[in-house]
Amino acid sequence: MVNLEINKKLLPMKAHYFLFNAGTAPVVPFMPTLVRQLGFSTVVVGTIYTVLPVVGMLVKPLFGIIADRFQRQKLLFLIFQILTAIPFFLIMFIPAIPQESTVTFHCHEGASNFRFCPENGTSIDGCLVESITSNENNASMNCALECNTEPWMWDTICNYWNVTRYCDEKNIPADQLLRLTGVVPYNHINEVENCLYFILHEGQIDGQRVPLYCPSNTTDFKPLCQVHCNNEQVMETISHSKIPDSKVTGLYQFWLLFLFLIISWAGMAVVVSVGDAICFEMLGDRPHLYGNQRLWGSIGWGTVSLFAGFLVDTLSEGKMTKDYTIVFYMTVVLIGLDMLCSSKLQHTQSRLSTNILKDVGQIFASFRIVVFFFWCVLIGFGTALIWNFLFWHLEDLASEMEGCGHSTWIKTLEGIIMSIQTFGGELPFFFLSGWILKKIGHIHAMSLVLLGFGVRFLLYSFLTDPWWVIPIEFMNGITFGLFYATMASYASIVAPPGTEATMQGLVGAVFEGVGVSLGSLLAGNLFNRIGGSATFRAFGIAALVLFVVHVSVQALTDRFGSKETRDGYAAPKEATENLEDDQPIVRGSLQS
Repeated sequence: MVNLEINKKLLPMKAHYFLFNAGTAPVVPFMPTLVRQLGFSTVVVGTIYTVLPVVGMLVKPLFGIIADRFQRQKLLFLIFQILTAIPFFLIMFIPAIPQESTVTFHCHEGASNFRFCPENGTSIDGCLVESITSNENNASMNCALECNTEPWMWDTICNYWNVTRYCDEKNIPADQLLRLTGVVPYNHINEVENCLYFILHEGQIDGQRVPLYCPSNTTDFKPLCQVHCNNEQVMETISHSKIPDSKVTGLYQFWLLFLFLIISWAGMAVVVSVGDAICFEMLGDRPHLYGNQRLWGSIGWGTVSLFAGFLVDTLSEGKMTKDYTIVFYMTVVLIGLDMLCSSKLQHTQSRLSTNILKDVGQIFASFRIVVFFFWCVLIGFGTALIWNFLFWHLEDLASEMEGCGHSTWIKTLEGIIMSIQTFGGELPFFFLSGWILKKIGHIHAMSLVLLGFGVRFLLYSFLTDPWWVIPIEFMNGITFGLFYATMASYASIVAPPGTEATMQGLVGAVFEGVGVSLGSLLAGNLFNRIGGSATFRAFGIAALVLFVVHVSVQALTDRFGSKETRDGYAAPKEATENLEDDQPIVRGSLQS
C-alpha cells in the first residue's frame, strides 16, 4: 500500500504557480492580436514586443537586489502581482484608434466599381479574397459609400443616373458628399495587380435605384470614398488606421497601451524571479524538487489558455471584432486568488548578504558559471525561434500544401500543439527534472538541452506536412521543461547566501532580455531572407555544434581545470561536488 505524504507547507507555492500562470494565460497569448484589433500596425506591435523583454531584463536583477538587500521578498512578490493584474485589466478600456476604409469609385464606359489598393508596400491576403468570393454562392453584400465630389460630378448624377433632385444646385448637400449604397455580388470581387475590385451590380441614392451609368465620352468619374460593407472579412481587408506609424506616438492610446504593458511585463518578470527564489528557500536542501512545484504552472497555463480561447470565440459570435472582455476579468480574479494563496506562504528570509553586488560578482570568477550564463543566452536564441516563428513556419507549410484550404484547420492544429507542449512535454519533464538532475547532474543536463534543440530544429526543417509536427512537440519537455528546471535550480545552488532573488533575476534577465530579444531579431531577419525551413536548419546545425562544444569544454574543464573550476564556482567544495551526485544539494557560502 502506497503511503502518500503531502507537504502542506509547499501547497501555497504550488497554488501560486498554478494561479499566476492561469491568470496570465488568458491575456498574454492574445495580447498581440488585441493590440492589432485596437488599430495598431504589425510594425508597432513588433516594436512594442522588442522593448518588453528589455524591460524584463532590467527589472529582474534590480528588484532581486532590492528584495535581498532589504529582506522584502514576500512583500515585493505580492506588490508585483498587483502590478501585473491591474494594468492588464485597464487595457480593456483603451479605445481603438480611428480607422478608415478609403476606396476609389470609378464610373466609366457604362460600368461602375470601387477599388482598394493597399499602401506602404503591404499586400492583400489572397486566401481571404478566395474565402469571400467562394463561400457566399451567388449572394451579394451592401456597401455604403460617402464620396468627395467636384461640382461637375453632380451633372453626371443628374443627367445619367436620373437623380433629378440634384439637377437643382439648391438640393446638393452642403458638405458636397455623395451618399450612395452599392450592391456588390460576391462573385464580382476580383484581385488584380494587388488591388481589390468590387464591381457594382446596382446602386441606391436616398432609397431610389440608380443605373450608375457613365458614357465613355465623359470625364472619368473617380471620387475618393469612405466605404462600409456589411461583411466583416471585407472590412478587415480594406480598413486601416487613419494615423501613419510615424505619428502613432502622438496618440494617447499608444502611450496608455505602452505604459500598461511595460508595468504588467515588469510585474510578471519580478513575480517569476522572486517567486522562484522564495520556492528554493522553502525547499532548502531539496532544490531538485523545484520541478514538482513548477509543473503546476504548466497545468494552469495549458488549461486556462485553451478555455479562454473557447470563451473568446463563443462570446464574440455575431460581433464585428473579437470580444476579449472575459479574459481580462479572468486575469483579475485568478491573480487575486493567487495573492490570497501567496499571503499564506510560510517563508522567512533568513540569509542576508552585506554586499550583494560583490558577492554576486565573485561567482563570475568561475569559468563554469560564465559558461552557464552564456548557455542561458544561447537557449534564449532557440526559444525565441519557437515562440515567435514556429506557427508562422507551419502556416507557410500548410499554405504550400493545401493553398487556402488550410485556414479551416490550422488554428486547430496550433491549439493541439500548445496542449502537447504543455501536457505532453513540460509536465512530465518538470515532474522528472529532480530525478534527471540527480542522475546526470546539471552540467550534462545543459548539454542535453542543446542536443534537444538541435534535433528539434532539424526535424522542423524537414517538415512538408505540418501535421507531422505533433510528435516533435513532445520534445518541448527537454527544450523548456528540463531547461527551465536546470536554469533555476543551478542559479539557486550557486547563489551566495542572501542573493537568491538577485541570482534568479539575473539568469532570467540574461535568458529573456538578452537571448530571446536577440534571437527574435536574428530569426526574423533569417526568415525574411532564407525562409522558414532554412532558418530552422541553420539554428539546428548551430545547436548541434554548440552541443559538441559544450560537452568538449566541460570535459576539458574536468580534466585540466583547477579544483574550483571543476566544482563550478568558488564556493565550499561540498556544495559543488553535490551538483554531480545523488546527495541532497547544500547551498554554501562564498566565504571558505
